[in-house]
Amino acid sequence: MLVGFVVQFWVVAQPKATQNDLASANLARMEASISGSSKITQNKSNSSKFLNELKKKQKKQLEYVTYFIMLLGVLSLGSSFLKKKEES
Repeated sequence: MLVGFVVQFWVVAQPKATQNDLASANLARMEASISGSSKITQNKSNSSKFLNELKKKQKKQLEYVTYFIMLLGVLSLGSSFLKKKEES
């Protein structure tokens, strides 16, 4: 159960931008400065929608996995309180 809580708070609480986000922002900035065409911007916006959806799905999946780990921890803790059969 403790491991589940540690994983939950370690993974979910990430308000900072990741290195991939910073790199993609820098790349978009460089592409915009090099070419002034709207076609690249349109392709970039389409891919950014895809990336945003992917990140949302991954975040949701990770959230479900951490809930599942916490549930397993609670069940294992609960099973430790059950009386075990003694063999005579």
